[in-house]
Amino acid sequence: MTKLFDSELKVMTVLWEEGDKTAKQISDILKEKTGWNMNTTYTVIKKCIAKGAIQRTEPNFMCHALVEKQAVQQAETEELLGKLFDGSPDLLFASLLGHRKLTPAQIENLRRMVDDLD
Repeated sequence: MTKLFDSELKVMTVLWEEGDKTAKQISDILKEKTGWNMNTTYTVIKKCIAKGAIQRTEPNFMCHALVEKQAVQQAETEELLGKLFDGSPDLLFASLLGHRKLTPAQIENLRRMVDDLD
C-alpha cells in the first residue's frame, strides 16, 4: 500500500466517516474542520487519486475510497513498529502504557484484548 500523508488522511477520513462525497462536499467539510480552501482540498484529492486511494467518477467529481481505514491503520502501525520499536509490539505497548493516564475502563478493555489473544 502506498503511504498516505497527513493531509491525504484528512481527505480519506471524510470518506471513511461520511461515505462517498463529491469533491465540493469534501472541500466544504474540510474548510469547516481545518480551514482549507477549495484548491488545497482538490490538490490533495488528486494526490489520493494518483495513489489509488480514491476513485473519481462523474457526474460532479464523486469520490469513493478504494482503501479501507483498517488497512491504512495496519500499514501505519507496521511502519511505526519498524521505525521506532524495532518491530516489537510489546515495546510499543509498554511505551503507550508508560506515557498515558488510562481510565479503569480502558485498562479493562486492554486486559480483555490480551486475554482474547490466548
